[in-house]
Amino acid sequence: MTIEGDGEKPDLTPRRRFLANLMGGRKGRRISVSNPTHAVCIELINKIGIHFPDAHLEARQMAELAATSYEILGFDTVMPEFSVQQEVAALGCEVSWGSDTMMPEILTHPVKDVSDIVIPENLLEKPSIRVILDAISILRHEYGDRVAIVGKVMGPWTLCYHMVGVEDFLIMTVLEPDKVTALLDAYIPVTVAFANAQLRAGADVVTLPDHATGTMVSPKTYKEFLVPLHHKMLPQIGGPTILHCCGKCLDRIPLIITEGYDAYHFEWINDPKKVVEAARGEISLLGGISTIEGLLHGTPEDVYKQARYNIEAGVDSIGPECALALETPVANLKAIVSAAEEGY
Repeated sequence: MTIEGDGEKPDLTPRRRFLANLMGGRKGRRISVSNPTHAVCIELINKIGIHFPDAHLEARQMAELAATSYEILGFDTVMPEFSVQQEVAALGCEVSWGSDTMMPEILTHPVKDVSDIVIPENLLEKPSIRVILDAISILRHEYGDRVAIVGKVMGPWTLCYHMVGVEDFLIMTVLEPDKVTALLDAYIPVTVAFANAQLRAGADVVTLPDHATGTMVSPKTYKEFLVPLHHKMLPQIGGPTILHCCGKCLDRIPLIITEGYDAYHFEWINDPKKVVEAARGEISLLGGISTIEGLLHGTPEDVYKQARYNIEAGVDSIGPECALALETPVANLKAIVSAAEEGY
């Protein structure tokens, strides 16, 4: 017996939609809209009256500001970590926590050798770490299964940028490669512990920024250092992971797909059609909408066109390619959701 249907795909909850897109599962009526890094801007800050630096340092305010991605923008995910300095503040860097118009800034780089590394026994209880875990718990309690919660933890390569200093660390990759490997290995436990703690607190998935972008790191260096590093690290993390790596990375996607990540969060500078082709269906693809050309300086129409281009290219979940410029207009962010609502 044949049962005729109208061919309509089911609509999924935001959380199910995002997780299905992330893990290569059932497609509903439309693609998910996600923010694997964060999606906060001055307009949202002023709209709800929660400001920086308080939202970096106090869990309830962090959670409420993160929730604007869902409540105001209509995204399927919330991301409660706005800075990239949370871990290093706990590991010994001095940090200026910024303001509504300036993100936090690292003031010191205390590590020049493996012997300089100090990982506190109570790392997960340090204030800059605890605030993230508590904000995730608040969001999970308040949203239950409706919205996907994305955690974030810096990968060891990025931690070394912050702890050593970018220039000094990159020089080490040429002159002292064994030291680089030792530094990276020493920071694996930090990334693993914080990632697993976020998953236990209620995150559905964790984004790992490990910024080995094409403008700073060659494919050869990526293969030498990042691939073995990620092979060691990822089996120790007990949930889905998203690699975030800024800039031109098309040339290293064949390496990225071997590492074990569930998804890669990529930038518009890499043509989405070419990214989809390079990924060969072996990793999900997220992001793809320019934070500068599109979201900051463009119009809603410009953003809509980029979003539809990504959908038609076969990207799995669309959204900002990276953390937003604080001056980004809300209307441009909502244009992403409008494009998604039109369906596949």
